[in-house]
Amino acid sequence: MQPSFSRVSQALSRRSFLKTSSLLAGGPMLAGLLGEAAEAGKPLIAYVGTYTSPLQNVKSTQVDLPPGNGRGIHLFEVNRTTGVLTPCGVQEIGSSPSCLIANAAGTRLYSANETDKMGEANPGTVSSFSIDRSNGQLKLLNTVSSGGAGPTHVSLHPSGRFLFVANYFGGSVAVLSILPDGSLGEASDIKKDEGTIGPRKATNAPPGSFAFSGHDQVHAHMVQPDPSGRFVLHVDLGLDKIFVWKFDDQKGVLTPNDPPSVLLPAGDGPRHFAFHPNGHWFYSLQEEGSTLVLFDYDAENGRLTSRQTLSSLPPGFAGSNFCSEIMVSGDGKFVYAGNRLHDSIGIFSVGDKGELTFVAEEWTHGDYPRSFNIEPAEKFLYCCNQRGDNIACFRIDKKTGGLAFTGHYTPVGNPSIITFLDLAKGR
Repeated sequence: MQPSFSRVSQALSRRSFLKTSSLLAGGPMLAGLLGEAAEAGKPLIAYVGTYTSPLQNVKSTQVDLPPGNGRGIHLFEVNRTTGVLTPCGVQEIGSSPSCLIANAAGTRLYSANETDKMGEANPGTVSSFSIDRSNGQLKLLNTVSSGGAGPTHVSLHPSGRFLFVANYFGGSVAVLSILPDGSLGEASDIKKDEGTIGPRKATNAPPGSFAFSGHDQVHAHMVQPDPSGRFVLHVDLGLDKIFVWKFDDQKGVLTPNDPPSVLLPAGDGPRHFAFHPNGHWFYSLQEEGSTLVLFDYDAENGRLTSRQTLSSLPPGFAGSNFCSEIMVSGDGKFVYAGNRLHDSIGIFSVGDKGELTFVAEEWTHGDYPRSFNIEPAEKFLYCCNQRGDNIACFRIDKKTGGLAFTGHYTPVGNPSIITFLDLAKGR
């Protein structure tokens, strides 16, 4: 006997009611799961800063003159499995955005613009961009003075309220306030480097080296706060010094620490540095000396004590080389150092006390590796081959620290830096 239509309707109605009630009861959890699924589907974006125009009015001793083949900030979607970069936009900017950093929330991007002329008529600038969280696209918020010529590096205070800028040609560092909407305010402090310029010949240069880049005047090359934000460190390549500053995060003012600086070997030229994840080991890379120096870092007092020096190059190398970038792996087990002219990335293991041991080298598969970076999942390392107009992708062996070229090249005119934003997360 078939059930009557009314009984079927009643049964369906009861089932529908129970199903609907169940869904409503679990609404917050279901919404959360759906939200997480939607977030997980969002892309990993790579932002590549480039040189967009030839540097002019630069003394002949400056060896690093890019021809300016880039168009500004190039955007790519990163394939999380293969590492392949697929173009997804360009933020046209003609002032050579050579250094980029995103805020922790992944809502703002800042660029140091190495403008193409020095002097008061053409000061360096820094730009702020808002990030569309749905696709990573950029919108210019504002551009302000960097407080000096040729800004080459930017970093953020842990509070997110200040941006630090190193002006290479201006030989100065500046503190810029970040306004509530993410745009940049005026400089709250500017410090000009002073001291005795180091010699043309690096103390620790490889045999037969003619490497000479920045010992003609003061050259602030990098500035970054320590993990606590209580101290700010910056290097001057021409002075062979690492400066340490106390930072007032209310006024945005730098004051000299005690002692105010540490001296590297004459002529070696500190360029970039990196903290170990434990916050107690500090690695400095020297551009002309082609060395790595391990310092113990006293986080309580902001003091550096050198403990080890070794070459960034493989044993037996002779000739000229300019170091570029340095990075510590997220697990703290390896340090990577870039070598220009030798066109390699040196791979070093980190010992129990922070000491480095040379493990291997990897050819960058391009010309003049200005910088490199590791994407958030730490599966791939991307190297910006500045004069080769490409980015090469390497798969990382997490056990050995080794790098294996994936065969993937990405054409980009004069890439200077690559940074990542995972839209499924934050920065």
